[in-house]
Amino acid sequence: MAKNITLPLERETIKDLRAGDRVHLSGTVYTARDAAHKRMFETIEQGGDLPIDIQGQVIYYVGPTPAKPGQVIGSAGPTTSGRMDKYTPKLLEMGLKGMIGKGYRNEEVKQAIIEQEAVYFAAVGGSAALISKAIKEVEVIAYADLATEAIRKMTIEHFPAIVIHDIYGGDQYEAGVKQFKE
Repeated sequence: MAKNITLPLERETIKDLRAGDRVHLSGTVYTARDAAHKRMFETIEQGGDLPIDIQGQVIYYVGPTPAKPGQVIGSAGPTTSGRMDKYTPKLLEMGLKGMIGKGYRNEEVKQAIIEQEAVYFAAVGGSAALISKAIKEVEVIAYADLATEAIRKMTIEHFPAIVIHDIYGGDQYEAGVKQFKE
């Protein structure tokens, strides 16, 4: 059974999550992919302020397609998380508490997740149309010039995901491989 999680993430909620938990996320997430992460990182290096307050927030690695008439958003499947790995430890240090994407994270990110008490969720790749049904509102809030990679504020309801990395060092990908080999 899936755990219902309200966003933004609270410390007690994060402490209750374990790798392998199925969750339904509801609340606010922000979207950001490669180009937005690069720009945020450059802003930080130059001593500027980020366009969003990431304290306690979740970033969804997605570049949604345009909405068709009558839709809130087009397809909104996860992108490969590893492309954001070089920026993630700094964002976690600044208060980011969760990420949604797909695929493996490097060791530095996994360690930062433990140290900063955060969580990495995976959304199922290939289910972009289904995932888009969980997105109820979308607003571009920064970097509009990046088009599909602009930072968006999304309101989601019962967004399906799986906890991959938790604050205890749990790694669902490793556990899955081990289970398969057994």
